[in-house]
Amino acid sequence: MSMSDQAEWMEPEDDEILELLSEDHIFEPSHIESEGVCRGPVAAYRCRELTKYGLLNRPMTGMYDITDLGEQYLAGEVDPSELRPDE
Repeated sequence: MSMSDQAEWMEPEDDEILELLSEDHIFEPSHIESEGVCRGPVAAYRCRELTKYGLLNRPMTGMYDITDLGEQYLAGEVDPSELRPDE
């Protein structure tokens, strides 16, 4: 069972998005689309959702980076069902 199976708010592509954004050269939803994970608009929406839950941050409009919490999630140290969105 993947971690994303444990949180209702997560989607199957979220793990791949987080893994891609943990690499230094990928920052934008268009990069996620070009890697074949999902379409750009879906990637942009998922990045906004992941930002709400603290797994990504948005240093500039349209650009995202993984947070320490996001790295901990990928390492299996964070249960996403315990995360609450910032309003």
